[in-house]
Amino acid sequence: MNLTPKQLRILQLVRDYRIAHGYSPTMQELADELGISKVTVFEHVEALIKKGALQRKANKARSLSISENAVLPDEAQPLTFPLVGRIAAGHPIEKFPQSDRLDLESLFGPRVGQRAGTFALCVDGDSMRDEGILDGDYVIVERRETARNGERVVALLPDGETTLKTFFREADGSIRLQPANPDFEPLIVKDCKVQGVVVGVMRRY
Repeated sequence: MNLTPKQLRILQLVRDYRIAHGYSPTMQELADELGISKVTVFEHVEALIKKGALQRKANKARSLSISENAVLPDEAQPLTFPLVGRIAAGHPIEKFPQSDRLDLESLFGPRVGQRAGTFALCVDGDSMRDEGILDGDYVIVERRETARNGERVVALLPDGETTLKTFFREADGSIRLQPANPDFEPLIVKDCKVQGVVVGVMRRY
């Protein structure tokens, strides 16, 4: 995609805001962050939609999302990933965006056939303990909106919170988000939004 520096920055802001809050920023919030007018932001957003980098649901506020196959420049660097927040692995908690990068050069190389960009989250809690994902670990997440049964996902719950669990779609159509720790009960929801699928775990001792 042939994007301007301002358009790339808007994509980064939308991605980071959605991961931190579970929904996209408003045009005014983007304008305030960038120091430009709301009209100018709207023009950039419309251009990004036409180029296939952004998607928006008609007549729905805060519905901007990054197209699944759009890869941001900081996601395209195969050995470093943007560290964009913290993810709850116990009871869901609100995350916060932070400006940092996680260098994985010695541990991870390029993923063959990777469809979308990749980012990192720092795990809070031990509900995924029995799958070797511990409090304080970093999970490497491929940004995707769909998941198969048994995949570990970053899931946005109906109440707006986000959690890390193993994804299962049940026969009745509900979704079971399964912890890997007997001290935690599974979360059964009618629907959730998959924000990404875990592809790796990193731990520092």
